[in-house]
Amino acid sequence: MKIESGYVAYDIYPSYRMHNVSYIVNSTPSVLFVLLHIVLGSLSAVTVCGNLLVIISITYFKQLHTVTNSLVLSLAVADLLVGVLVFPFSMVVSLSSCLYHENFFCKLRSSFDITLCTSSIMNLCCISIDRYYAVCQPLTYRTKINHYAVVVMILVSWTVSVITGNAFSFAEVETHSVNVTANIMSFIFVFYLPVIIMLCIYLKILLVAQRQARSIQNTKSGATVSKMERKATKTLAIVMGVFLMCWFPFFFCVTFLSFIMSIPVAVLETLNWLVFSNSMLNPFIYAFFYSWFRSAFKMIISGKIFQGDFTNSKL
Repeated sequence: MKIESGYVAYDIYPSYRMHNVSYIVNSTPSVLFVLLHIVLGSLSAVTVCGNLLVIISITYFKQLHTVTNSLVLSLAVADLLVGVLVFPFSMVVSLSSCLYHENFFCKLRSSFDITLCTSSIMNLCCISIDRYYAVCQPLTYRTKINHYAVVVMILVSWTVSVITGNAFSFAEVETHSVNVTANIMSFIFVFYLPVIIMLCIYLKILLVAQRQARSIQNTKSGATVSKMERKATKTLAIVMGVFLMCWFPFFFCVTFLSFIMSIPVAVLETLNWLVFSNSMLNPFIYAFFYSWFRSAFKMIISGKIFQGDFTNSKL
């Protein structure tokens, strides 16, 4: 914080300066501002390209036309839109300026942000439910998780996301206390409840996978069983670890720390971009991990799919 000509000016964001609780855009963007936009633009490009590869792979190769991959496709669409809409929009209309200017573009930015991030979380929940039935109830998996069930899950996920995004972005709240209560309720519904569900599901999957590995110990060596357990543990740790790494810091700050201390806008801005980065990492977690996706990506990137009909290729 520094004093300039009798008023307080805060360097909250590289391209903005606050004057009498109003933001003025600096005439000459700082070097930091330019570098930040280059980095964020690169993250947006990686997010779009990664999720586009997933979408093309699932829609083009018939081997990937499975129930599980339908959920992965829905997740990839949500994450792709984060790269196409939320990343660029947030670079133009920053969080810091929207804290002081509640205009239409700030509300539109917030709507895209909440809708697509909520959709991403909802799709992650659906994938965890799919994995639960596949691992824990394999005999009833095909009857309970069929194409109809998946379509319903996808429609519910997107409907809830659109309603949530628009309700909390464009709703006019008259009092501060009501606004705080509504925000807390949205955080619980959009983040904390899905996180608890996913943690419980993946913990159950881990326990079942370890029990199944031990049950076949008589037919496989102890080293092989131990390797299977480590692989299952590592996979689930990566799934939840990356998700919590990207999402928890932001929601923890706005839900708890904001009541006991003043959080710098630059910190909130950084944590908000960390949330967006989860959409960039999801393709690596849910697609790049599998060999058939890697084979599909190689064929797409090399341009081989344009040289003939490879829809029935064995990946």
